[in-house]
Amino acid sequence: MKISAPRMGNLHLIIRDLADRFDLDYVEPPVFDEDTLKIGAALAPETACLPLKAVLGTFIKLLESGCETLLMGGGSGPCRFGYYGEILDRVLSREGYEFNLIIIDPPSTSIREFYNGIRKALPRDRYRLSKVARELLLALRKVGLYDEVEKFAMALRGIELEKGIVDHTVTEANKIAAGAYSKREINAARADIQNLFNSIPVDDPSGHLKIGLVGEIFIVLEPFFNFDIDRWLGKRGVIVERSVHITDTVWLSAKNPVFGHSEHEIARAAAPYLSCEVGGDGLLTVGGTVIFAQNNFDAVVHFLPFTCMPEVIAKTVLSRVSRELSIPVLSLTIDEQTGKAGVETRLEALLDLAQGSKLRREQAAPGLLPAI
Repeated sequence: MKISAPRMGNLHLIIRDLADRFDLDYVEPPVFDEDTLKIGAALAPETACLPLKAVLGTFIKLLESGCETLLMGGGSGPCRFGYYGEILDRVLSREGYEFNLIIIDPPSTSIREFYNGIRKALPRDRYRLSKVARELLLALRKVGLYDEVEKFAMALRGIELEKGIVDHTVTEANKIAAGAYSKREINAARADIQNLFNSIPVDDPSGHLKIGLVGEIFIVLEPFFNFDIDRWLGKRGVIVERSVHITDTVWLSAKNPVFGHSEHEIARAAAPYLSCEVGGDGLLTVGGTVIFAQNNFDAVVHFLPFTCMPEVIAKTVLSRVSRELSIPVLSLTIDEQTGKAGVETRLEALLDLAQGSKLRREQAAPGLLPAI
């Protein structure tokens, strides 16, 4: 049985690690490109958001390469993502493909449903419950390493004194993480990775802009759809942090170990502006923006797919957050027609605005800055 899943940040690394642990024939999903998106957009419902179109195109490429079993995340609450597994199943069946689609709900929604989904991909006669539970927990620990590597890189790329050393360190760190399987190996790898990044010579961060990234998880995590924004900003001397990480999404508790702020803290930060769950990552977008403002970030970039209702709600609320907390917020709506040049032009304008905001704040001058 050849098995695969779509890309979304480091998600494919979790699937690859689990495939190694359970001796599954894993097929590496293709990197997103114009062709993949074109295939998906041609077959998906017209009003579907970008993630569905991208995943559909990926699944078609995987099936045509000989992959038989597809893994898709599930969901709940007021967001259409929970329906996407069923939509994908119907579209692919309509197009005549033969496949096995396994929908896996996140553990934060239901531990039982998460386990049942994972179990469908594993031969029941080969692995006991204790083995499955143990290896799943280790895989979750390991993906945290990959997310931590990304977090280190975004924080240091803009202040590195030796050009390219952060990207080189990322490559070395990912190799270390890939070779860690047991709890002891993962802990040792984390220490080695920390030492690697600590050894990077950096500039004084106080003179550099700090920008937070928030929004819908798929767009925020995938470089093809966010135009590789963390590297684009890093090349311009910006320190970057984002509120969204794969580990925080699949972690068994609500502590969000990579972002560093629990679900309770995020909800409390968002409460003056958005006091209820609106589905998807909407509440996290608002809470994350408030947390970035409270931590003296100079601006926030908000990514949302076209027609994504949770993020449309968040975008409306962010206008007030930006005004009351005096932090520039740039909302970028992404679909298959979005051009790189236009996005970069708006980002350059944001950097100018953020630089002025930083200067005025350092001079303790009052002033309210509107959202873009």
